[in-house]
Amino acid sequence: MKIAQIAPLAEAVPPKLYGGTERVVSWLTEALVDEGHDVTLFASGDSVTRARLEPVVPEGLRLAGIRDHLASHLVMVDEVRRRADEFDIIHFHVDLIQFPLFQHLAAKTLTTMHGRLDYPDFHPIYRAFPNMPLVSISNSQRTPVPGRCNWRGTVYHGLPSQHCPFSPGGGDYLAFLGRISPEKRPDRAIEIAKRAGVPLKIAAKVDKADQDYFSKVIEPMLDHPLVEFVGEIDDRQKCSFLGNAMALLFPIDWCEPFGLVMIEAMSSGTPVIAWRHGSVPEVVTEGVTGCVVASVEEAVEAVSRARGMDRRAIRAAFEQRFTAKRMARSYLDIYEKLLDEADEIAPESLSGNSGRQVAVGFATH
Repeated sequence: MKIAQIAPLAEAVPPKLYGGTERVVSWLTEALVDEGHDVTLFASGDSVTRARLEPVVPEGLRLAGIRDHLASHLVMVDEVRRRADEFDIIHFHVDLIQFPLFQHLAAKTLTTMHGRLDYPDFHPIYRAFPNMPLVSISNSQRTPVPGRCNWRGTVYHGLPSQHCPFSPGGGDYLAFLGRISPEKRPDRAIEIAKRAGVPLKIAAKVDKADQDYFSKVIEPMLDHPLVEFVGEIDDRQKCSFLGNAMALLFPIDWCEPFGLVMIEAMSSGTPVIAWRHGSVPEVVTEGVTGCVVASVEEAVEAVSRARGMDRRAIRAAFEQRFTAKRMARSYLDIYEKLLDEADEIAPESLSGNSGRQVAVGFATH
């Protein structure tokens, strides 16, 4: 297949620092190259890939200081629309923005929904465009979507086996990794560490939107001998940070669609202590890869259990369920089914070339 990945413009692909969806698109792109496909990546110019890179903007928009990304994404969507005949399947990760422009080509598109779907303000678009093929990143993510949607499957995220190497020894601290925000509940992580008497390291970025929360709620809690605020870290630092941890704390207070950091920890062999929200029960296997809890008290008790978990068994579970190769092959199965259906409808109108071509798209998250 000829595959075009139309990547997020918020960050480089892969991101230099924070950026979940962009990282997944990178892993998917490289895995599809490994599978022998001819892949083109539409992304920021500072992206790094073995695919053919089509730069849309010079660099990732967040680190470039550009706050409103809509205009750049609209330009990219229009470019993809004008080149639609080059591809058999156009796979978007932008959630909604492409629906009006591509509804006449719905049969050759796929949209992965990366964000939360419980905002009622967005629901009218699902009713207006029910024919757009969709993929969820967890089964729980679909729950709030009203009416009938054209779900084509659930594909869990996956990362390269070598990305976060297995760390058999672990360490003596609890890890919190991600973003400082009320729904991520770093305050819970601090409380758990203090009650358990175990050091906590917080590696997280603080967005401008969350600066007030950080200053008023979290920063005063950092003045404790067990708590260390590391700040935002890059990929290389992240894998060492997770691999050297006793356990990852994932004390979320929202309907998390997936939670990439959980499988990054599992890749390192590090158990996950996570709240029973959103995708968590689908990702964490109780007693094998971590503990699913519903209170600070349960989380504190889980810290003791995490110490005794088999890190090799955690890594084995990761290899079975959450590799980039598994993710790519799951998407390829969906692409093939869509292509077969399109061929039955009107093959001459849905494919501009003799060989099958796939476009895999972008996100604004």
